[in-house]
Amino acid sequence: MQRIRSIVFTVLATLIAGATFLFAASVGLAIAGIVAVLMLGSMLAGKLQPAPVRARARARNNRTAPGQREPRIWNDGRGTIIDL
Repeated sequence: MQRIRSIVFTVLATLIAGATFLFAASVGLAIAGIVAVLMLGSMLAGKLQPAPVRARARARNNRTAPGQREPRIWNDGRGTIIDL
């Protein structure tokens, strides 16, 4: 009777350890999948952002009044900035 009980406990302990390992492995794969999807989303979001538009200043001899500074204009992605 003692031998049968020890065999049953050994089998149950092995089954519980196997189920625990299987659960931990599935949770690990789920976390890895979620992280992969988030990284892919952030990579695609970075590619979809518009590039800044560069404005070129006119030549110095093409200004309207002598001594007047050319305004700098650029777009930072949130709106156009005009530096007078």
